[in-house]
Amino acid sequence: MRAFFSRFAIPKPFHSPFFAILRSKSKCFSRNPNFVPVDTGRTSGYPRAFAAMPGSAEDFVKGRVFPNGVAVITLDRPKALNSMNLGGDVKRIAVRCEMSDVIEVFTAEYSLICKIFAYKKPYICFMDGVTMGFGIGLSGHGRYRVITERTLLAMPENGIGLFPDAGFAYIAAQGPGEGAVGAYLGMTGKRISSPADALYMGLGTHYVPSESLVALKEALLSFDYSDDPHKDVQALLSGYEKEPESEAELKMLLPHIVSSFGSHRSVSETIEELKKHQFSTDAVVAEWAADSLLGLGKGAPFSLCVTQKHFSQVASAHRNDEHHLSKLGGVMKTEHRIALRSSVRNDFAEGVRAVLVDKDQVTYRIATARIEKSGFVNVSSGLSTTLWCFRGSFLEWLVKFCLVLH
Repeated sequence: MRAFFSRFAIPKPFHSPFFAILRSKSKCFSRNPNFVPVDTGRTSGYPRAFAAMPGSAEDFVKGRVFPNGVAVITLDRPKALNSMNLGGDVKRIAVRCEMSDVIEVFTAEYSLICKIFAYKKPYICFMDGVTMGFGIGLSGHGRYRVITERTLLAMPENGIGLFPDAGFAYIAAQGPGEGAVGAYLGMTGKRISSPADALYMGLGTHYVPSESLVALKEALLSFDYSDDPHKDVQALLSGYEKEPESEAELKMLLPHIVSSFGSHRSVSETIEELKKHQFSTDAVVAEWAADSLLGLGKGAPFSLCVTQKHFSQVASAHRNDEHHLSKLGGVMKTEHRIALRSSVRNDFAEGVRAVLVDKDQVTYRIATARIEKSGFVNVSSGLSTTLWCFRGSFLEWLVKFCLVLH
């Protein structure tokens, strides 16, 4: 097979096709030794990411192989908002409070992200709609990331007591402002709807109008690929990509973002800096600062401090090949540790209740004083010495935790 696409079918009005090239363990049908084996998605390599979801993964995973060697995976879970919405699965974890569920979900999710990152074939993502959280994990580490005018990107996990995971800190470290822009997006949960901003941040590589996606898809599925499929894909994408109609707002705000969300800033210092920007004579800057403070106010104080510390350390490790956080694998191992520990905190239960269950949005009401008094400002990345708010048997949890990280 020369390419491998998957489509995440979402019921209208939330229809948002997402195409990707994925990896699994079946026999390779290509004569080119540079191609990595793929199959239709029914081996353990791919569906494991959804093993903790309600129902069997095979109930909504369908595969098809096209004559030119392209394999297509279609995910269709009509009982959920969409095939890749993990809201219901997060609620299940929070309600059941079973560490086995937490380990299963995060291990599968993070291992899949690492496989996608290391995948040798062209990996093409169509982000024609809402792409948040794990959606960014699936798309942001692929080689070709197609965005449209309908793309909406965000990492809102701080709002439910977790943190912006899925390797977003790794993406942020390679982005503008030496990681500051990514830290801003992760800490505030800011939604990006501008193609120019998505390209500037590096979340997208090509802007293609939504109306052109059908033609692009047909071209990708019918093309007679050579022994250099990356060159073929790049040529096809260049024939459909356009320049965004507007400038990147993130680029214009970069000096203010760096001064507020730079790796040297603690969360309380970030809040104080944003308060100063609120009085800027530039209306755009003042509005941005107010919006940023509002976004921070929706996050759990502990989550914000963990996010700041984690993103800061990953950004500092960037370009230092000897540091484990300079590689995605090292980042994902650290995030696995943070995710397991964050998921057993009361912040997580409260965030899920307020945002996903009762939906009253009454969560943390953050303030500078609360962060400074919480005792969580100087957290270490990975929370290596911090064990709070455990539910259930601590010994049982610790044993499982050590086994996973062995």
